[in-house]
Amino acid sequence: MYALISGAGCSHAHAGFPNSVLKVQPDGSWTRLADLSAFIQLHPVKNPNPGDFEPDGTFYNLIAADGVLYAVEPNHGEIDAITTSGVVTRLIDFSETQGHIVPTSVARTSSGFIAGNLGTFPIAPGSSNRYAVNTIGGITQVTPGLTTVVAVVVNGKDTYFLELNNAAGFPGPGNGDVVRMNGAKITTIATGLNVPTGMTMGPDGNLYVSNNGAVPSPPGVGQIVKITIP
Repeated sequence: MYALISGAGCSHAHAGFPNSVLKVQPDGSWTRLADLSAFIQLHPVKNPNPGDFEPDGTFYNLIAADGVLYAVEPNHGEIDAITTSGVVTRLIDFSETQGHIVPTSVARTSSGFIAGNLGTFPIAPGSSNRYAVNTIGGITQVTPGLTTVVAVVVNGKDTYFLELNNAAGFPGPGNGDVVRMNGAKITTIATGLNVPTGMTMGPDGNLYVSNNGAVPSPPGVGQIVKITIP
């Protein structure tokens, strides 16, 4: 098992432990596979945002595909590839062509990757996008109409996006949802979520969402909810 550590590094008051990818053994022991803080500091993106700059990054999403790990970093705006031997390279620098879009999530497809972005606050509904990224790091398609995307799941011709908050302003209770995109058509399939933060598809074909994953939800109320796809 591999784990992504995000809230570490000197800029998060953890000077002795960097943002990392950890390799976890069946007995619970672990080793550091890659130092992501070091990589992000040694390899700056083209257009970092001065007003929202985080020296260690704020890595958010990690997937495994084709024997490689891919980590999404929203603050600098990049997707990085990590081999199982710990070599880190950059797949794409979103800041170079898209600006400060705050990418959060990625999924592998037969032709490349689908990525989604949170955007900046205050929230403007419909301002987030689906990005099609090829395997050499080029953006080949942008589909608008999403809002505050924090997770993406691809299932055949359908792509499911978890939206942190679908209303204007700032995140509030009950405004999270899951939408399905087929082509450019967007259909809402679940509503009423409270600041959800992650989503995956289970082997049973249902979606599983981490709910109450961030403020303004109070501590101790986090949960996993199952969403049956209609």
